[in-house]
Amino acid sequence: MPTRDEAWTLLCEYTQSESLRKHMLAVEACVRAYARKNGADENTWSLAALLHDFDYERWPNNEHAPDREHPAEGAKILREKGYSEEIIRAILSHADYTGVARETPLEKTLFACDELAGFLTACTYVRPSKSILDLEVSSVKKRMKDKAFARGVSRDDVINGAQQLGVSLDDHIAFCIEAMRAEAGSLGLRGNIPAQSAAS
Repeated sequence: MPTRDEAWTLLCEYTQSESLRKHMLAVEACVRAYARKNGADENTWSLAALLHDFDYERWPNNEHAPDREHPAEGAKILREKGYSEEIIRAILSHADYTGVARETPLEKTLFACDELAGFLTACTYVRPSKSILDLEVSSVKKRMKDKAFARGVSRDDVINGAQQLGVSLDDHIAFCIEAMRAEAGSLGLRGNIPAQSAAS
């Protein structure tokens, strides 16, 4: 199986957008944390999350075709490069329109973390601190009720994702905030909170 460094190289080859790269890193942080919590294979879960949207920029699939463009094109590339069917199936299942049902813990976790990671990033950007280090669950839930805010994020997917994981929405949000805080620097979400006060 390719290494994470090789996966990152592949991602960067197909994705020029800095924000989309950071989105995949954010989803990876959340999914990897869940793998650790569940005693699952962190490497496998991490690769699935890191690569879930790597083909999106090139094949955005606005028509939601089940068997072409994103994520079908990406799945073909990953098969050629020797990624496991476990990873490829998880990536296919994160898009409802592919018709691939979410069955495994990895598949459910990737779906649950995808939209939420994007929403947490959006919530962070509008904070005075521009930092995830002081983002609270209550603030996220308040933003979820504002339909005009980050309207590209499906609230239903966020809610259904937590339900499929069998965790409360509050716990899921809190868990993903913590996972992204641990990677705040690489995600560009440290904002203007100094490192020393963030640790205290």
